[in-house]
Amino acid sequence: MKNGILVGGNWIIDQVKVIDAFPEEEKLVNILTEYSSNGGSAYNILKGMAKLKAGFPLYGLGLVGDDDRGDYIIKECKDLGIDASRIQKAPNTATSYTDVMTVKGTGKRTFFHQRGANAMLDMAHFDFSSSTAKVFHLGYLLLLDKLDLVETDGETRAAKVLKSAKENGLITSADIVSEKSDRFKELIPSSLKYIDYLFVNEFEAGMISGIQTVDDKGEILLNYCYKAAAELIRMGVNKWVILHFPSGVIAVDHEGRTLFQASIDLPEDKIEGAVGAGDAFAAGVLIGVHHNKEMNTCLELGVCAAASSLFAATSSDGITSSEECLLLKQLYGFRK
Repeated sequence: MKNGILVGGNWIIDQVKVIDAFPEEEKLVNILTEYSSNGGSAYNILKGMAKLKAGFPLYGLGLVGDDDRGDYIIKECKDLGIDASRIQKAPNTATSYTDVMTVKGTGKRTFFHQRGANAMLDMAHFDFSSSTAKVFHLGYLLLLDKLDLVETDGETRAAKVLKSAKENGLITSADIVSEKSDRFKELIPSSLKYIDYLFVNEFEAGMISGIQTVDDKGEILLNYCYKAAAELIRMGVNKWVILHFPSGVIAVDHEGRTLFQASIDLPEDKIEGAVGAGDAFAAGVLIGVHHNKEMNTCLELGVCAAASSLFAATSSDGITSSEECLLLKQLYGFRK
């Protein structure tokens, strides 16, 4: 029987600097504190699930450099009980890292990224024939250079990886990076028909679907978010599109059902950073998916896990067990 979650994709060391404001060009701001921690979809989600005490096997897949950062990633995975046997070291290549500038008080963050070994991750690194995992998650699309290449048949290599996972009996899941480019419509659609659960934020959903999800002032257009999610289902997503934004999340499935779950109403003075909130949310949802929970239950654990991640400036250090995270809804309630 299939059991566990295999997560492949980006393995990054985040070098987080908490600042008092984000500067204009040629202006100075103050660095209040500094941290170094996990970053990237695969690393964040697996560490999040480990801290949430998922209760099933966790497997990592990807590339790191043959350097101190790579050694640290593999060691931490082992310490957390994550199977790191599919995390390989790429010779003569640096482990990927990101300088993350987080504004204290708002939690808003800006990323300066070195792609490193992640850029070399390719189809040959994925072999699902011997995998006993139940779920395969891939992220981030648009931040994996080799997998984002388009083959002669019009499909990206990421699409072929996801197709192989499905052919080997795994439930598939994926998420996307929020880059400022016009690559979304070119590179993402060919993967959608091989994805069972797609995680996107309002920006990514709008860029893929072509539906404007925020107004000129940056406010969420909720009705259009539902339309964008429905359009992604029409474009091929098999089960659920899960569209998250700071105040909550919506989910739309292939049968036209829609759900809304508000975020935890966390006081601003409790927020140290939001750098890992999206991945913490995905970790919570995927635990529910693995346990065959109803989607509304999955979303609730997701927003509680995301809220717990805000207690630390790093991606996952604020996350506690699922039971403790769920207590946050009694402590603070949901946003109105």
